[in-house]
Amino acid sequence: MKATAPAPDCLAALAPAGADRRCAGLIGRAIQESLTPGMHEAEGRRLGLAYDYRLLDFDRLGLDDAALGAVLQLAGERGFAGLNVTHPFKQAVLPLLDALWPDAEAIGAVNAVVFQAGRAIGHNTDCWGFAESFRRGMAGAGLDRVVLVGAGGAGLAVARALVDLGAREVMVFDREAPRAQRLAQRLQGGGTTFIARPLDRLAAALAGAEGLINATPAGMRKYPGLPVPAEALHGALWVADIVYFPLRTALVEAAAARGCRTLTGRGMAVFQAVRAFALFTGRAPDAETMVLHFDRLQSASGRPEAASA
Repeated sequence: MKATAPAPDCLAALAPAGADRRCAGLIGRAIQESLTPGMHEAEGRRLGLAYDYRLLDFDRLGLDDAALGAVLQLAGERGFAGLNVTHPFKQAVLPLLDALWPDAEAIGAVNAVVFQAGRAIGHNTDCWGFAESFRRGMAGAGLDRVVLVGAGGAGLAVARALVDLGAREVMVFDREAPRAQRLAQRLQGGGTTFIARPLDRLAAALAGAEGLINATPAGMRKYPGLPVPAEALHGALWVADIVYFPLRTALVEAAAARGCRTLTGRGMAVFQAVRAFALFTGRAPDAETMVLHFDRLQSASGRPEAASA
């Protein structure tokens, strides 16, 4: 990837935090509503840490995707402990890193970069974050046949989480058919069968499935709408969404209206942050307190949709 020079606003966001402070950040697009900075900083204060967490929103900063390498390099040079990585960079960041932790290498996507001894090391905390959210919020849900929509960076992490959770068959759908095929090929094994399916088979797959997971940006305020046809949802289906702003996405609302058991993106957002916080600070956060941080921040945002998982 050819790097371009960061914009002046980006340089300000990447200003050194100072020798007595730790600093981390989040790189992505359309992330102004992210609660990750607030969660990290609130837990840092609770633990007595001098800790800043900054948003590096490429949309807000007017940066092209080609600036990713330059921003990553500058963050490391300016003393950042690490960066979270979100849409659309979880796979694009891979060739820019010096090394991958085994979890990220196995998954093929990175959502956390740690700067250590002049090296940028990629990790994946999304996988455990989704699995922990599912264990807490979907206990007892059937995993014999699951439909996964989205085979990008988040989809790869969720697919690996489904292996860890014991799913038997996962049908993968993506607007880019080759990407669905690559995911299916990459993550075979562990007792789980992955099958890439064409989009025109999505409604039929949902008719015979126990669960549906949206691992695309569909439902974010920048990308409104549903990732699947509303009429394909049925009451025997559980539905999980990884999007959390808004928390109650159009998919979650449509699924709940049809009697589906639902899981919002709240848990994944919190639990991926739990592990990322530990990577960036070297301190173990309290997961239950991080949940409370999220709920307080969501409530303070003026959106009462917060309190449901």
